[in-house]
Amino acid sequence: MAFILFISFVILLRIGELVLARSNERWLLQQGAVEYGKEHYPFMVALHASFFVSLIIEYTLTQTVYFNVYLFILFLILIAFKAWIISSLGKFWNTKIYRVSNFPLINKGPYRYLKHPNYIVVIAEIAIIPLVFQLYYTAIIFTLLNAVMLAFRIKEENKALRL
Repeated sequence: MAFILFISFVILLRIGELVLARSNERWLLQQGAVEYGKEHYPFMVALHASFFVSLIIEYTLTQTVYFNVYLFILFLILIAFKAWIISSLGKFWNTKIYRVSNFPLINKGPYRYLKHPNYIVVIAEIAIIPLVFQLYYTAIIFTLLNAVMLAFRIKEENKALRL
């Protein structure tokens, strides 16, 4: 039951993020935003969707009953950090890469200290979410796949930020 509640909570968070991103996307496009990295975005969506499928399959096959409360608390801290990231970017936060040329780059919140704080959270989430229930295969495989994806993604985002 804990797994079902946890995974449902995480999926609802992701759906909320997508709804917010879509709303922000409409505003960004009205401001004349240009999208970067369109080519890799479908692969990123597939990676994240597959992550949830893998979680469910591995949990079903292993039937682990272990719930790591410390990693769950760490996950909650990551959610708080992500909320700080999203609130710092405001209407500029998105799951896609947009650049609006007539607006300065955000330099507040965690962006004052880090160039890509959201990716730090994503890296940690991909590892921690499965480990809350000892789903080691999903943690390892998707951490590696995510590293490959982020190599492309960060390259594209840096290109957009330089413009």
